[in-house]
Amino acid sequence: MTDSARALLVAGAALAIILVRLALVAVRADTSSPARLVAELRLAQFAAMMLTLDAGVYVGFALAQESTAGSGLDIALAVGFLVLASVAVTREPGTALTLLALAFAGHAGLGLLHGAGLLPSESMPPWYATACAVYDVGVAGVCYFPRVYR
Repeated sequence: MTDSARALLVAGAALAIILVRLALVAVRADTSSPARLVAELRLAQFAAMMLTLDAGVYVGFALAQESTAGSGLDIALAVGFLVLASVAVTREPGTALTLLALAFAGHAGLGLLHGAGLLPSESMPPWYATACAVYDVGVAGVCYFPRVYR
């Protein structure tokens, strides 16, 4: 395992731990309490930053292989996820969490398309697309978790 892969694994784990903690704080708060709204807002804001980072990795891959056909599409899709994250943080926290859960699920689908070779994948490690899709599905579930326990 390379140093960059190890760093990515540690960073992903740390971010997931923070996200789960924020979700648990939101779920534990009384549904009629302002503390619940604040906790959901913090979770949505953190998840939006994670979505931006997650999509930005594909920009890095695209720039590493800029001569590969379809690299521009990866950058355009990443910008689309940035727009989704930006819109989400302007919404009511419950709506934002639902939108972010859907965005992470969509990002997981794109990861699987990369893994299947339907989108450019020459510059990424062979394991990355599938690992990213699994991670994204987990993050989508964590984002939607407080909505289930309302």
